[in-house]
Amino acid sequence: MTNPVFHVPAENLFRAHPGEVLDIAGPEAKHAVTVRRLRAGEALDLVDGHGTRAVCTFDSGAKDRMSVTVHEIHHDAAQQPEFTLVQALAKGDRDLQAAEAATELGVSRVIPWQAERSIVRVHADRAAKLMAKWDSTLAAAAKQSRRARWPERGDWVDTAGLARLIAAEPETLWLVLHESASARWSTPGVTLWGDRSRIAVIVGPEGGIGDGELEALCAAGAQPMRLGTTVMRSSTAGPAALAALHAVLGLWD
Repeated sequence: MTNPVFHVPAENLFRAHPGEVLDIAGPEAKHAVTVRRLRAGEALDLVDGHGTRAVCTFDSGAKDRMSVTVHEIHHDAAQQPEFTLVQALAKGDRDLQAAEAATELGVSRVIPWQAERSIVRVHADRAAKLMAKWDSTLAAAAKQSRRARWPERGDWVDTAGLARLIAAEPETLWLVLHESASARWSTPGVTLWGDRSRIAVIVGPEGGIGDGELEALCAAGAQPMRLGTTVMRSSTAGPAALAALHAVLGLWD
């Protein structure tokens, strides 16, 4: 079993060194003490979400406080290339299911997209609450998958905003998953990634990506790509594409 992961602010780990005893207070300590019910001598990892991991043992704790002893400090480098998931808002939390699975697959950035056919809409009076739900989902998935480097949640965008983002990041390979695309991952002679530092997968909502949207995204620099021979749900397509990228690029040992 790998060690359970608990998130602490970066400054708590910035100067930490083996042998040091850290006192942690707040929700993460409360979870360790009252939910995980850690006991003296049990192993745990503290991470700052930016790549730093402290391998520790639990010393003692009560309510929302705990003391741990640091044994090792590691710094996880960012995966290359970095993956971005642009996930269209979808009903029934299918968008959050995709974001959760993408986090478990090591994605570096998740961008919520209000597509033209998204049933879920972002309204000014609930935008902060909706994005907080995305943040909570990403954090829980990052801890569950024992990540030291957590994904960034980008600001939500509409289609015009997404097109501007695509145009502003030419170093990113933007792949729009679409059933009408002629190019497939297995097409001979198709070189997708080259030396790109970041690969982004764009997934539409339940009703699909409209023709006008596809045209706008491709005009900005995105490439349409077909993934397989079946039409996947909005919650499935992104994680499937990310898993395929890991396999094709040899990122899984």
